[in-house]
Amino acid sequence: MTYDFRDKVILVTGGAGGIGSALCHRFAAGGARLLVVDIDAAKAERTAAELPGAGHAGLGCDLLDGAAVQRMLDGVAVTHGRVDVLVNNVGMTSAERFDVRSVDSIEREIDVNLVAPLVTTRIAVPLLRASGDPRVVTTVSLGGIFPLGETPIYTASKFGLRGAMLAIGLDLRDKGIQAGSVLPSATDTRMLRQEAVDGGNSMQFQDAPQQPSDVVRAVVRLLDKPRLEAYVRSGESRLVRCAMLAPNLLPRLFPLFRKRGERGMARYLEDLRRRGLARQVGGRWELVEEA
Repeated sequence: MTYDFRDKVILVTGGAGGIGSALCHRFAAGGARLLVVDIDAAKAERTAAELPGAGHAGLGCDLLDGAAVQRMLDGVAVTHGRVDVLVNNVGMTSAERFDVRSVDSIEREIDVNLVAPLVTTRIAVPLLRASGDPRVVTTVSLGGIFPLGETPIYTASKFGLRGAMLAIGLDLRDKGIQAGSVLPSATDTRMLRQEAVDGGNSMQFQDAPQQPSDVVRAVVRLLDKPRLEAYVRSGESRLVRCAMLAPNLLPRLFPLFRKRGERGMARYLEDLRRRGLARQVGGRWELVEEA
């Protein structure tokens, strides 16, 4: 089958970000009406205004505020009456090491990456049930399978999100809602660039980062052929799943992966410099903000 986007009402959280905005543009090009949800209302509205077609809206919402999520979805109920596809795409990470992080920062990252998608999905269920073919698609990560030693809170949240969405997919299938997840590896977005200049997790730079368009194609494949999980790079997914068959070997394997990852991160930083997206100041890397 080929998914028909025409006249579908699709809500994308984190919709003004790199992957989120790419998803919105692809869906809008197919004829969908997009609800671009982002904590930055101005960016959400700007992204919606740039989409092809008509009927789009940018909605500012703090997904950590359950009451705000309810108000936002109540507004969607009034204007559209349904949601055909909910895309849980919001996410964050931090380069701070676990042993020096604040408790507040740990709780916030888990809330953004794990709690917010679950709460949003639960509150959206009535709107999904109003659709003739309701779908939930969640952006997880290969970090939901393979532990990233330098970013354990990201790993914890994504392990939890992957498990929760597998369970939700099994639970909701018999109730008429199809739910699945995409598991990308490192993707060339502002979040990854910030992590690179901050000296974050080198493990994810085994290969050159993929592009948001690669994640978009995986999401479209998931809509074309509903299933519980889809992978952007099948080779990487097989490698991490194989490695997790013997987790006690990871301390031996990590030094090998890390050396390759450090070389990959250095290449990525040089690529960002060539593209005018990063620079070195006083021996430290920093992002160059895009206009």
